[in-house]
Amino acid sequence: MSIETQLEQHQRRLKTCRRCKDMTGPPVTGNPVASQILLVGQAPGSHELIEQRPFAWTAGKTLFAWFSRIGVSETQFRTRVYMAAVCRCFPGKNPRGGDRKPNREEVDHCAGWLKAEIELLTPSLVLPVGKLAIEQFLPKGLLKDVIGRCHSAHYAGQTFDVLPLPHPSGASTWHVTHPGKTLLEQALHLLAQHPAWRNTFSDS
Repeated sequence: MSIETQLEQHQRRLKTCRRCKDMTGPPVTGNPVASQILLVGQAPGSHELIEQRPFAWTAGKTLFAWFSRIGVSETQFRTRVYMAAVCRCFPGKNPRGGDRKPNREEVDHCAGWLKAEIELLTPSLVLPVGKLAIEQFLPKGLLKDVIGRCHSAHYAGQTFDVLPLPHPSGASTWHVTHPGKTLLEQALHLLAQHPAWRNTFSDS
């Protein structure tokens, strides 16, 4: 059975998940593409829930604008990179503004889906987007200490490179102010030079 077929079966099972009572589904997934690269976001927002695809709204426009700066369009990215998230359902709004951050129980409930994807894909490169995603692979710390560098991580029996990115949310100013802006540029430069990126987008 091909990896693509296994990923399709995995996503069909994922779509039926209703474990978290405070989350709104159905779960959101990217394309079931067998890729050397795995992108991991935090959780879908309300627009992603409607569109049923990751990074479908404002944050996505910013994220894909970053990738376009190193020669890859949104369409190319979506069709060649597996897009996942720490949690796959919409956590709802935070009364203080923005979307609610998934709690530990919700993260734990969804961890099995991510583990299965890493076991299937055996990625060479993981791109965690935002602090919650980064913390699944690297020790907790400040963004300035991890972004702009390539790290090695071990997860679900696999070892791979991790190149963290800040969250592209419009509510965050980290990636447009010092030192975040400079560290983002360093991260994108490293990404463009990474063998997995170059192999995936060799015709770009």
